[in-house]
Amino acid sequence: MKKAPLFAVVKLCTLLSLPLFAQDPTAKETPKSGVIEAIDVEAFAPKPIDTTVAPTIIAFGSCNKMSMPQTMWQHVNANNPQLWVWLGDIIYADTSDMRALAAHYKKLKTTPDYKKMRAKTQIIGVYDDHDYGLNDGCSDYPMKKGAKKCLMDFLDVPMNSVIRKREGAYSSYTFGKGAQRIKVIVMDTRYFRDPLVKDPTKQRRYIPNMEGEVLGEAQWKWLENELRSSTANLNILCSSVQVIADDHPHEKWGNFPNQRKKLLALISSTKPKNLLILSGDRHMAEVSKMQLEGLPYPLYDFTSSGMTHIRSGTEEVNRYRVGDMILKKNFGVLKISWNGDKPIVALQARGQLNELFQEVVVRY
Repeated sequence: MKKAPLFAVVKLCTLLSLPLFAQDPTAKETPKSGVIEAIDVEAFAPKPIDTTVAPTIIAFGSCNKMSMPQTMWQHVNANNPQLWVWLGDIIYADTSDMRALAAHYKKLKTTPDYKKMRAKTQIIGVYDDHDYGLNDGCSDYPMKKGAKKCLMDFLDVPMNSVIRKREGAYSSYTFGKGAQRIKVIVMDTRYFRDPLVKDPTKQRRYIPNMEGEVLGEAQWKWLENELRSSTANLNILCSSVQVIADDHPHEKWGNFPNQRKKLLALISSTKPKNLLILSGDRHMAEVSKMQLEGLPYPLYDFTSSGMTHIRSGTEEVNRYRVGDMILKKNFGVLKISWNGDKPIVALQARGQLNELFQEVVVRY
């Protein structure tokens, strides 16, 4: 079998909107030998999001170390999701070297079972700190533009997309038509966020940052418009860190109490129809629920985290928890059915062998 000539490789990279050798940032070009690594066309072919049909099965997850076995994907695939949502910590690169970051994404993107999912499932999402590039990273991270670009490339976001042109990686998609339309809104809680304030007494991990910002002015305006203008009868708001749970000492919206209050007030005032929150980060799974004043339905936050690893320790306090805290490797599944224009959403925490750990059914 003959090798493709160099001009053919260059042409293919152009068609795929990829710089030459970008498919493997760690590979070294060897001019003397003329050897060029073969391109995985299937893994890197552009795949724009099709919003014409609303998904009935949405899967999501976070905290996926590429240094650990990628055994969860076959079980995710068993659910046949039409949409997968990344809630951050996609690869655990923890690096400011953008070539190394892209190489981590490439390793995942060429993983056989992940490729199988990508072939039949639409994929959207956002980074969290470990694929942003810095633990607890925020707005002062100097490589944040590069981290965003690597994420956009991984998610196959079109080069002419408005998402690529603005600051931050936030995005929204409205799927389907008519009464059973679903809107997915993905926030970026890293790019604009102010630093966490560590407790100088070390009695707790962080102290509340009362003046700090989470989303930034432009993203707040965008989010308000997305919620207020939504015509969907199911709205899914995605945050890389938990919104409702507020008792634990780790990263959460509650580290910025006024920003959490602002977000909940915005949801209450805009009253989007049937809004559900998805979150990640915590290396465990749980469902939180609160009754928000002015909102005509209970607000749920479904956390799924730890596809390759989980936290140590025992169950922690969460006054908003519904059911159990699940300390097993997991991913989340939403199974959506409709009673006219009213969605019925089964929140399922699943794990290895597609085991169902817990199901909470929400009838709006």
